[in-house]
Amino acid sequence: MLIYKRSGAVIDDTPFFASLIDGVSIGCRQVHYNLVIRYVYEDEDISGQIYQLRPQQFAGIIILATEMQESDLHYFADIPVPFLFLDASFHVPIFNYVHIHNVHGAYSAASYLIRKRRAQPGYLRSNYSISNFEQRADGFYAAIRAAGLSTSHSPVHRLTPSQEGAYEDMKQLLAGGEKPANCYFADNDLIAIGVMEALREAGYRIPEDVAIVGFDDIPACEYTSTPLTTVSVPKQYMGEVAAHGIFRLIERSTASPLDIQVFTKLIRRKSV
Repeated sequence: MLIYKRSGAVIDDTPFFASLIDGVSIGCRQVHYNLVIRYVYEDEDISGQIYQLRPQQFAGIIILATEMQESDLHYFADIPVPFLFLDASFHVPIFNYVHIHNVHGAYSAASYLIRKRRAQPGYLRSNYSISNFEQRADGFYAAIRAAGLSTSHSPVHRLTPSQEGAYEDMKQLLAGGEKPANCYFADNDLIAIGVMEALREAGYRIPEDVAIVGFDDIPACEYTSTPLTTVSVPKQYMGEVAAHGIFRLIERSTASPLDIQVFTKLIRRKSV
């Protein structure tokens, strides 16, 4: 398993990625393969890093592609064994993908906010772009349009995709006179939790004054002062699916490319 790190802004030692990797490990054991984990860093010679790994020594490779861009795909095109990209997808159908159905998850979250609050939600959007967040934006704006609302009327705050970073960014916005929207969808739970903390410090009540929905369902969602409504991703299951997917590609070298989307589920707590 290659973990591709562009900046570390998204991939970090978080429960999300720990659960995802644990799922890959469980899946590998189920199909009687050993799992070896290596890192590939964007700010170093990527081709050289891949060559040094000697991919031909492995039966197959799962690439954790959360921080990858489509322009990075060519680095992996000549790997001589079956491989698939986990937690990202791109408009290149010759490769294999296992990823979150982000559009559906964000659509369900934004639609829920509109129904419950009878107001147009704002968007707590990551200032770091990855394919997951771009797809969540598609789902969010699709829900806005489906409700007959104008996408231009949803306030958007570009925030650091970490709890501490989002807290500091939102705190600065509020200090500058920003008035929060009635409700928000956040690209991930860390952004949502950081923003809730900043809002509470500024005197806003959640959900009475501002409602928030996150994405990922990390363990901290249940333990914030107001438990966070969020979109749950079956992280461990997705890792297992990736392990079984690469096993299928190893056993059937002529298999058609895979594009497996794992559906999400809205978890209703007290932040809405």
